[in-house]
Amino acid sequence: MIPWRDLLQVGGFPQGREKGLVRTEGKGYIVQDGDVIDILHNA
Repeated sequence: MIPWRDLLQVGGFPQGREKGLVRTEGKGYIVQDGDVIDILHNA
């Protein structure tokens, strides 16, 4: 999860991870307006 403004500033998920802006949240997280999420699942 990363706010969309931060994602645009850094230029993408990999850059956001490098800067420590991408967070991992559990299934109880309530998604906020403006969140960009990457949903991982075990299929």
